[in-house]
Amino acid sequence: MILSLLFWVVISIIATTILWKGSDWLEQSAEKLSEYYELPAIVQGAVVVAIGSSFPELSTVVLSSLIHGEFELGVSAIVGSAIFNILIIPAFSGFAAQNPLESNRDLVYKEAQFYIISVAVLMITFSFAAIYFPIPTGDSVILGEMNRTLALFPVILYGFYIFIQYQDTMDYERAWEVEEINPLKQWGWLFLSLLVILGGVELLVRAAIRFGEILGTPSFLWGISVVAAGTSIPDLFVSVRKARKGDAITSMANVLGSNIFDLLVCIPMGILIAGAATLNFSIAAPLMGALTIATLVLFSFLRTDMILSRHESFWLIILYVLFLVWMGLENFGVIDSIPSLPPS
Repeated sequence: MILSLLFWVVISIIATTILWKGSDWLEQSAEKLSEYYELPAIVQGAVVVAIGSSFPELSTVVLSSLIHGEFELGVSAIVGSAIFNILIIPAFSGFAAQNPLESNRDLVYKEAQFYIISVAVLMITFSFAAIYFPIPTGDSVILGEMNRTLALFPVILYGFYIFIQYQDTMDYERAWEVEEINPLKQWGWLFLSLLVILGGVELLVRAAIRFGEILGTPSFLWGISVVAAGTSIPDLFVSVRKARKGDAITSMANVLGSNIFDLLVCIPMGILIAGAATLNFSIAAPLMGALTIATLVLFSFLRTDMILSRHESFWLIILYVLFLVWMGLENFGVIDSIPSLPPS
């Protein structure tokens, strides 16, 4: 048992390293493509880099649903990743920046408000599944069936988000010249990085499932912690590097853009591919509530003097640790604030 556990620990470390390397290639190619197509910093962070660095989360839902039959693992990884993104990445970026991490009104009011709308729309979609397509359980657990029709709601909203970002590019004029860039070469590096990330995600998902089997714990716990943190590595490195370079806007836009993509595209994509999946609303609702609280805390910090101080970064880390402790106590049955955890 111990040797098997150590083996999968090593596998998870290798998978995280693969994700880190893939994210490095991805950041470089996405940055050059953004310069080539003359995209403003906030669009570069919120769309180009965000979609690329969220590819691990998308892969997690697809692979866990189609190959491993673990849709719940995929959803827990997405929500856990969203909470990791909204708390840990800004905190680490705040520590990495030479000066307090700056925000602006466009970031706080446009990106933040659309992100809150994304959380609300996904929660409404989950509610529709529980209300209109209920699955009888005979106990207090509320289950619903997510089908392709419901999954289209958040995807359509993401299309509207892309439209808004496109409007920003129409008014943007680059104020500097860039070096000669070969777009075909950079697209090649981008696709190669996505393949590398895909391999790392598959190893990480397998490790999470094995952790649950070896330790007799639900894969849900490892999805919301190990897989969520591992798949957020690309976002973490991208945002920290941007913060070190003094590009705080792109750093924070990447966090919000990644979470919007995770919620509106990654979770529905698993449904669109599989056709339908069972949703445990009794678990989803409290987790979305935790994500909402984390979001409000971050936006409150960013709105204060339009900066994120190191003191505030510290409190974001504390909040994330408390979330992990809460999830651990729930899954091991120490507390029962969420009656359907651990999932059967």
